[in-house]
Amino acid sequence: MVEVTIDSIRVSLMSQHRVVILKDVDSDRYLPIWIGPFEADAITIVLQEQEVPRPLTHDLLKNVIYQLGGTVEQIVISELKNEVFYARIIIEVNGRTLEIDSRPSDAIALAVRARVPIYIEDSVMERAAVQPEAEVEAEEGASSGRQVESDEKLDAFKEFLETLDLDDLEGGKDKGDD
Repeated sequence: MVEVTIDSIRVSLMSQHRVVILKDVDSDRYLPIWIGPFEADAITIVLQEQEVPRPLTHDLLKNVIYQLGGTVEQIVISELKNEVFYARIIIEVNGRTLEIDSRPSDAIALAVRARVPIYIEDSVMERAAVQPEAEVEAEEGASSGRQVESDEKLDAFKEFLETLDLDDLEGGKDKGDD
């Protein structure tokens, strides 16, 4: 399993959804997971140490687990099926370990409240993680190709401008416009 931290939560410009970006603690791999705005807010409130007057849903879940004698041990992003991530909340209760099925967004919101580690199964990370450096290098290569094409177009435009005879434009002007 790969331990991750929450790198950021970003807003989609195309929809109301958010993307939580999880970063591998041992490398520059990132795992983006689309989440809803309410779950994003629930995570952000804790990360920014904001106070809320009453417990939110994830606070309630944490309180119920603790009141029943359990502790949240960790959460695991365990599967990726049909482009949907699945998670498990690992809870210790009276010497027993329970694994509770969860959406990753809810599991992460609980993890930040319980201050427990977030893990991702290796197979999920291998399939869905991104590495920015590789993408940046590819983009730089592509953009240098686009730059050459752009320069060629600019050169053609400059040549066109040099062939213009601006004196002809003045000759067509009405004498009364001076």
